[in-house]
Amino acid sequence: MIAAFKFLHIAALSIWCAGLVGLPLLLARHSPDGDQIDFTRLRVLTHQSYVRLVTPAAVIAIVIGTALIFMRSVFVPWMFMKLVMVGVLVIVHAWIGHITLQMGEQQGDYTPPAAVPLVAASLVAMLAILILVLGKPFIEAWPGPAWLLAPQGQSLPVDEVPM
Repeated sequence: MIAAFKFLHIAALSIWCAGLVGLPLLLARHSPDGDQIDFTRLRVLTHQSYVRLVTPAAVIAIVIGTALIFMRSVFVPWMFMKLVMVGVLVIVHAWIGHITLQMGEQQGDYTPPAAVPLVAASLVAMLAILILVLGKPFIEAWPGPAWLLAPQGQSLPVDEVPM
């Protein structure tokens, strides 16, 4: 069961990461000077790829990855660092979605940003994730602030504590 989940996680992650590299390159090809046919073709390709392929792959990768964390009880510092890098991928994903939306709504009025920052951010996060997952480095000291590990002596903001 875990092997099947890992396979699905890696497959969805591969599609998501390919989209995070490919979509900025496609978006950079949009030209405000282009004709309507080229604009429509690129617009449909980028929009449909984002909505029907890359976003579902991202959701599947994150859901199955979360399930794997609980199935394997991997609550170690390197995993939390990996989750921060996954957060970077989510931010890049949202940024690409915003650019895709702007391209469709503002033809001729919107010049897409260069693909290099988006692709570079994606590749750095992907490389960091690979290093953390494959290396599983032993991190003895907590890299975050100490107050996150200590109780604060405050009550919960709800009346009842769930059982």
